[in-house]
Amino acid sequence: MSKKFFYLYLIGGIIALILLVKDIITTYPAMISARDIAFDIIPAGLLFYLAFKTYQEKNDQELR
Repeated sequence: MSKKFFYLYLIGGIIALILLVKDIITTYPAMISARDIAFDIIPAGLLFYLAFKTYQEKNDQELR
């Protein structure tokens, strides 16, 4: 994977995290179900994980 995928995953994770925060702020007085939060957290976490893995792969290639 290349450097462009790292930035793509990172931007996607940041956007997913912003949408999660926006959802929590806009529905603050009412209780948000755990299922709704999980549907927002899982994509953000997955995208940050993919960004981390591509970053590690890039660093490993530089060491060789």
